[in-house]
Amino acid sequence: MHENPPRMNGDGTAPDDARRRFDELLAHLPAGVVMHDAQGRVVAANPEALVLLGRGEHEVLHAQASDAYWHFVRADGTCMPSHEYPVNEVLRTGAKVSNVVVGVPRPGQGDVRWALCNAYPERDEQGTIHRVVVCFTDCTALKGIEQSLHKSEERMRLALQGSTDAPWDWDLVTGEIYYSARWWEMLGYAPDTQAADAEAWVRLTHPEDRIRVVAFLDEVLPGPRQTYGTEFRLRHHDGHYVPVLSRGFILRDAGGKAIRLSGTNTDLTERKQTERRIHELAYFDQLTGLPNRRFLLEELGQILARNARASRHGALLFLDLDNFKLLNDTMGHDLGDLLLREVARRLRRALREGDHLARLGGDEFVIVLENLGATPADAMVEVHAVGRKVLEVLAEPFDLAGRQCSTSPSIGATLFDGHPTDIDLLLRQADLAMYRAKDEGRNTLRFFDPGMQAAVDRQAALSAALRTGLARRQFVLYCQPQFGHDGSLVGAEALVRWQRGADELVAPGEFIGAAESGGLIAALGMDVLEQGCHALARWARAPNLQGLKLAVNISVHQLRDPDFPQAVATLLAATGARADRLTLELTESVFARNPADLVDRMQQLRGLGVHFALDDFGTGYSSLAYLARFPLAALKIDRSFVQHVDNDPNASSIVEAIIALARKLHLATIAEGVELDAQQAFLTAHGCDVMQGYLLGRPVALDEFEERYGRPPVPMPVQAPLQAASGSST
Repeated sequence: MHENPPRMNGDGTAPDDARRRFDELLAHLPAGVVMHDAQGRVVAANPEALVLLGRGEHEVLHAQASDAYWHFVRADGTCMPSHEYPVNEVLRTGAKVSNVVVGVPRPGQGDVRWALCNAYPERDEQGTIHRVVVCFTDCTALKGIEQSLHKSEERMRLALQGSTDAPWDWDLVTGEIYYSARWWEMLGYAPDTQAADAEAWVRLTHPEDRIRVVAFLDEVLPGPRQTYGTEFRLRHHDGHYVPVLSRGFILRDAGGKAIRLSGTNTDLTERKQTERRIHELAYFDQLTGLPNRRFLLEELGQILARNARASRHGALLFLDLDNFKLLNDTMGHDLGDLLLREVARRLRRALREGDHLARLGGDEFVIVLENLGATPADAMVEVHAVGRKVLEVLAEPFDLAGRQCSTSPSIGATLFDGHPTDIDLLLRQADLAMYRAKDEGRNTLRFFDPGMQAAVDRQAALSAALRTGLARRQFVLYCQPQFGHDGSLVGAEALVRWQRGADELVAPGEFIGAAESGGLIAALGMDVLEQGCHALARWARAPNLQGLKLAVNISVHQLRDPDFPQAVATLLAATGARADRLTLELTESVFARNPADLVDRMQQLRGLGVHFALDDFGTGYSSLAYLARFPLAALKIDRSFVQHVDNDPNASSIVEAIIALARKLHLATIAEGVELDAQQAFLTAHGCDVMQGYLLGRPVALDEFEERYGRPPVPMPVQAPLQAASGSST
């Protein structure tokens, strides 16, 4: 009997040998293979599968395909229920499963590996599933890349969502263009409602920007640049234009040809608004909206250049509201602001197209007119016409929050032509002309003339010389004696003179005004007061002078200084002068502002022993109530009354009334400007306490006064009568 030959495979190998080779292949296959029976239990697993599952063979074999054991994870990171396991899916549906990403937690390693799974059924001769083979490949690295890309995309999405940037992409080869949803939303359109063609941005670009942007791209695309940025405006769905900054990257091929543009559009609306606001703050007045001084100066330079090229004349008008400070103080700053805004509105209405209007500050406005004519005469005619219109529109009453008020302007004007002109000089000239308009009645227009500038130059030179004179102690005291009604010497008034040179003695009328306008009057007053205190200290040691009082004029600026009482106290202590021999003379103008503060300072000085006399009484506008309120010791009768007491019944009545009033208030009376015997006789007869004037004694230098009156007492001198015009007591 012959034995049956062994069964062979098609390749000539025996089945057992083929099985062995297949097992070797599974053992070395770089993919995991797990075989399940019809109940889903694991019956075989190759080494790569054990590595990926992170379990030993004894843990894997016979394990059920349930979530209680495996805890597989979906691709999105959520827990995968057991019915979604690939093997269970095949057992349930009978169909194969392809390319399912499964996360495999590995208990031993404490991590999750990711696998790309495929599963298919094996059937018997009856077609019944008796095995399921699951093959899977480790894709953890790819999953990590995917997650990283997802995070990058998420970060990019959030960054773009939180910014004003709108991505776009343009394939220059195919012509395909991508506009992001944000790109359309920026322009007020719902995404995907507009044609996303390459011409869309061109159609929406502002006509004034379109040619420029297209030309810009035509320039950069052929060149070597890889990045670019440009600004233009795109039309919004509502009709207005959105300013955008378009920044892009130019992708080029190996030959340098541009094949792709990618970038973003940034909405510049807020930035432009901020820039505009900064510009407005820098160049425009916030109250009226008019250009400010800075804007005016820059614009004026261009105006001068234009007029020079055209050989035309222009004009600068400086406008100041009359009595605005008084109105502002009495009606309140809110209504003052309303008035300024209304004035600005009316001025705009009055001016012509092309005229320039600015507010310098406070109630000061500047108007610049250009292209007025070829000659100064023509220009002046035009300026007068504009000036009349301005005066007319501002003459109408103003309704300010239900309150009626009126104001008027004083206008100064100066012309300019094509010759080089300093802008600050023009402003000064117009300012001087404005003050001339105020001096000549206000509510008018006046032109600048060179004589005004010469006067200002003289004033400036005088102020500088005054400063030098103060530093060099050139101001000296003269004293005019004061006599009682019995003829005895009772005191003197200190009068200042400026010894500018050895032979040049300047009277106060020539420099007091300049000292006040130049801010030097307080320093000059303290210099005089210091010399006076030194004189009183010397007189206290001279038998024939120690009983005299010295009257020193003080200015309103000194008494308004809160530190003035302490300065006087320090001066008295330093010199040793007796305070009760010092009389401070002031005029009624000092009481015009803050009388409560002045009373307090005067009381402080009165506490030191210092006396006060009210100078030029009867010539000011103060209330008689001041005589009771302020700590005064004497009233000085002004010379304008004294010089007519012998021939004018009105003047004599006024003097009698002043003496009677002073007596009732227990105040002494001092008459100044006594120049005739009849005047002296009248004053003596009516009880005037003290007299001074040329009849009794002229002002003399301090050392001469001390020499003359420091001798033994002499009867009150009687001189020949002098005419009132023969001299002044100051």
